[in-house]
Amino acid sequence: MTNSEFTPVFDRNTRHTAADRNRLGAEPLLPETAYQLVHDAALLDGNARLNLATFVSTWMDNDADRLYAETFDKNMIDKDEYPSTAAVEEHCWKILANLWSAPNIDAAIGTSTTGSSEACMLGGLAFKRLWQHRRRAEGKDTSKPNLVMSSAVQVCWEKFCNYWDVEMRLVPISEDHKVLDGHDLENYVDENTIGVVAIMGVTYTGMYEPVREIAAKLDEIQQKTGLDIPIHVDGASGAMIAPFLQPDLEWDFRLERVHSISTSGHKYGGVYPGVGWVVWREEKWLPEDLVFRVSYLGGDMPTFALNFSRPGSQVLLQYYMFLRLGFAGYTEMQQGAQDVAVFLAQQISKLGPFQLWNDGTDIPVFAWSMIPNYTDKWDLYHLADRLRTRGWIVPAYPMPADLQDLTVQRIVVRRDLSLDMAEKFFADFKAEVAYLKALDAPMPTAPDHPGFHH
Repeated sequence: MTNSEFTPVFDRNTRHTAADRNRLGAEPLLPETAYQLVHDAALLDGNARLNLATFVSTWMDNDADRLYAETFDKNMIDKDEYPSTAAVEEHCWKILANLWSAPNIDAAIGTSTTGSSEACMLGGLAFKRLWQHRRRAEGKDTSKPNLVMSSAVQVCWEKFCNYWDVEMRLVPISEDHKVLDGHDLENYVDENTIGVVAIMGVTYTGMYEPVREIAAKLDEIQQKTGLDIPIHVDGASGAMIAPFLQPDLEWDFRLERVHSISTSGHKYGGVYPGVGWVVWREEKWLPEDLVFRVSYLGGDMPTFALNFSRPGSQVLLQYYMFLRLGFAGYTEMQQGAQDVAVFLAQQISKLGPFQLWNDGTDIPVFAWSMIPNYTDKWDLYHLADRLRTRGWIVPAYPMPADLQDLTVQRIVVRRDLSLDMAEKFFADFKAEVAYLKALDAPMPTAPDHPGFHH
């Protein structure tokens, strides 16, 4: 019997033979068959709503979904063909510049990216190029740039330093200095330092780094050495939290040493992946020779990005979220997530075996570790595995260098984790902790724990 629209999907020729996954098939399949094969390939993925590891938005409302479907064919880079989408992009970064206290949004400059990783790399590239220009003008060597940051930075900064030949100088975190706070900073910066990265919401734990204190330390260093070192704020999460929940916290363009800020629209900006943003306080901090101008799509189009064609739909979704929520709506959304994070942190801290690293009052993220020597029968990796059997993804992983012997678990609360769902999660969490506490023999340990790389 030949394939046709009248043959049930599971009775077509793929029922008795698996589709070749690594070679193009000789003949086409009916669209329903191809759809079912791809649909089935994704069946064993985790439920995104139960993934408490990811910062990335997993839910948008029906109107956003409709807008997404209407605009997924737009190419963000083609500003001549899609000038209205290009105008929306500019509206968005100017909204962010204003939100981040830019002294003059007309003097600022910004762009959308595929995510905060690309946004961070663009900020780093601007630092490097400005440093090179200055050094060349002074007749000095430009071959040994370095960038200073916490040992708890997200992997995108490791990539930046690797890809663009920049020495990565990591200031280790410790029990006494849980984040980069300016302590010992003078031992890491020198005339080859292109900038310092401050993180608003450390990936490992969710804690803010005190940008004001870091800036003050750099002011001190400049007075003593003459070194004028700028700050890039990696605000992947916190740049969309602090303006609403901690409006008096000085971390943004209120500090003159902050030259650029990046964020993820697809994290606490509330948009599906992937979109990010980077804004410079003033145009002079983005070197003109990093901006390309192309004419082959029509017009004279400036572009500063690591790629070329990319979806315009997420940029339009970001504008939708800005219009839909406004300041009050974002405040309510972020406060709701933080309330759930604080609730869960308090409940978990009361269970006995755990001690909190932080409590979710910066961004709605918190981490905890086991009380030392609490038990030799199980650890946080076992708890993570037990939670996974109930569908919840709550990663366990080692902290960065100098604290790598400390294992933590972390929960990221997004807006789609309601208090009702959080209570369901905690009931499952408590049940699995009770199961592990009742063990009369150690849990088997695999040779290597599954990795969780930030």
